[in-house]
Amino acid sequence: MRFQPPASHYIDGQYVEDTDGATIDVVYPATGERIAQLHAATPAIVEMALNSAKAAQAKWAAMTGTERGRILRRAADIMRERNHDLSVLETHDTGKPLQETLVADATSGADALEYFGGLAASLTGEHIPLGGGDFVYTIRQALGVCVGIGAWNYPTQIACWKGAPALACGNTMVFKPSETTPLSALQVAEILTEAGAPNGVYNVIQGYGAVGASLVTDPRVAKVSLTGSVPTGRRVYAAAAEGMKHVTMELGGKSPMIVFDDADIENAVSGAILGNFYSSGQVCSNGTRVFVHTAIKDAFLARLCERLETAKIGDPMDETVTFGPMVSENQMNIALGYVQKGKAEGARLVYGGARLDRDGYYMQPTVFADVTDDMSIAKEEIFGPVMSVLDFETEAEVMARANNTEFGLAAGVFTNDLTRAHRVVAGFEAGTCYINTYNLAPVEAPFGGSKMSGVGRENSKLAINHFSEMKTVYVSMNDVEAPY
Repeated sequence: MRFQPPASHYIDGQYVEDTDGATIDVVYPATGERIAQLHAATPAIVEMALNSAKAAQAKWAAMTGTERGRILRRAADIMRERNHDLSVLETHDTGKPLQETLVADATSGADALEYFGGLAASLTGEHIPLGGGDFVYTIRQALGVCVGIGAWNYPTQIACWKGAPALACGNTMVFKPSETTPLSALQVAEILTEAGAPNGVYNVIQGYGAVGASLVTDPRVAKVSLTGSVPTGRRVYAAAAEGMKHVTMELGGKSPMIVFDDADIENAVSGAILGNFYSSGQVCSNGTRVFVHTAIKDAFLARLCERLETAKIGDPMDETVTFGPMVSENQMNIALGYVQKGKAEGARLVYGGARLDRDGYYMQPTVFADVTDDMSIAKEEIFGPVMSVLDFETEAEVMARANNTEFGLAAGVFTNDLTRAHRVVAGFEAGTCYINTYNLAPVEAPFGGSKMSGVGRENSKLAINHFSEMKTVYVSMNDVEAPY
């Protein structure tokens, strides 16, 4: 399979290149080899993309929701038909095992296209009767040109999570993927064109932070949707606010997972594995602070280590491999740095903690016990396969500690006491919560955070509100009275 795309950017329904842009090397994390080379967007490319999106928007919005929805649903069908090839591309772009990408990447992107394609025809306003025969009606309108800025952990999914609701509402989009994983979004754009989306409706341009900044501040842009870190989110949010742009910010977290002494330990261990080691720990909603009741801590840790011994680490193209490399050498080194901090600050390393002696950016799944709330590994987002296990005794105590963070993306609880489970999730200061499971994100349900973890929601009907606005029309059936 050839990974070098025809050109770096996809604008107005075709591939476009400008070799004056800075080079972007695409590296396969499993080997460290370069598999493609792209160029960052120059100002001319940015201008071309925004002009294309702006020119296409009115015609796209003028189509009926049924027509737009049909195109999105057709794109979903194409994506599913090509799931294997898209998954192979995603594995080479990110390093995630093919076992994961086959079920969690292009498939979830297709789910978003299908879901919002199905909603497109239902996007209506309402009639509001008033006294004396007067009435108000509302019209749901597109915002205009939307900018999507993606992260490197789920590039196909994020391109669709942002694009599908935007397009369903009649907006057009300029999407900038992460420079670390630039390949998959180009395929999304190609598929949308093939499905019938008019040229300019969905454009993809590559680049580093400066390209994203130029998109965010452009007056033609009405909406910015970012998936990324909290520091990046602060900068993008502030820049967008200067132009009073609509924003959705899906940022990072340091999410708590609470395991009570009556929990099913096998399920709790499964949840902790999914919430810490899936995608080699590179998931924004990960429950990396695992609070385990002291009565079951030893049993939990023993079973966790037994289960981690069965993880198969290796070539991510081998469908039996369950744990792959990290996305880049830099991200691996960040995670390994936190392992050293954990040791230095007194946490007890109970599993892993080392880089693997092989090509690529592999490190072991890592577990620390006896972690305290003031340690760096318990306070800061690592975005790697490093789990912190903390002890607790009472519900009141653990809730106060779980919420004592600037983040609020996700939280989970494992217990067989359903009354306590609902009480706990009601008390979590987080936008996305789980009871006796972790890290599921169906398109039908809202996803997003509170506090520093973000603004707005992705997925579900709520996303429609973030990609459209209401126009209010007051209709008088009576004479107009004035004081003079």
